[in-house]
Order: sequence, then structure tokens, then C-alpha cells
Amino acid sequence: MLMRLSHDIGLYFYDIVVARFDLWAAFGVLAQFVFGARFIVQWIASEKAEKSVIPMGFWFLSIAGGMMTLIYGFARRDIVIISGQALSVFIYVRNLMLIAKEKRRKAETELPT
Repeated sequence: MLMRLSHDIGLYFYDIVVARFDLWAAFGVLAQFVFGARFIVQWIASEKAEKSVIPMGFWFLSIAGGMMTLIYGFARRDIVIISGQALSVFIYVRNLMLIAKEKRRKAETELPT
């Protein structure tokens, strides 16, 4: 039974990694790497600050990776990816808008009058 299972798992991974691999699959894998890199950026920034922080790079990688994944979803006609990423990208952009608004507000209060 274990021999059959290991054989079937091997065939499954061969099918998705080799047999079905095309340009869109490569683009999708790249999108996941870009999207995943945001966690590394966040982790490094938090370690440097010695507290949990979310740097601007996190949001830019979120937008880039999210948009790439959304494009991949459209190319593959995958409603699960499309619906998940469409809302997510909006939220990432909105976070950048809120950060910019906060920076403007701080700059205005720091101006000498």
C-alpha cells in the first residue's frame, strides 16, 4: 500500500511540475515567489526594530504579487484565484493610501507656524 501511494504521489508531482508546466505555470510560480517575499521583508524589518512592523516594501510586494497572481488567475480562468486576489489587491492599495494620508497629516502638524 505504501509503495503504491509513493508511486501515485510521484506521478502526481511529475504531472503538475513537468507534464503540465508551461509559460503560465512559470509566471504563476514567479508570482507566488514575489508574493511570498513580502513575509521575508516583514520579518527582517521586525527583527531590526525588535518589534512587529509592516514596512512599505511589504505592501508593494503584496500589490505586485497580488496583481501577478490575479493575471495568472485570469489566464487560467480560475474564479477562486480571481475572486481572492481582486479584493486583496484593493486592500493592499487602500493600506498604502492610508499610510500616505497619515504621513501628510504628520507633516502638516510638524510644520512651524
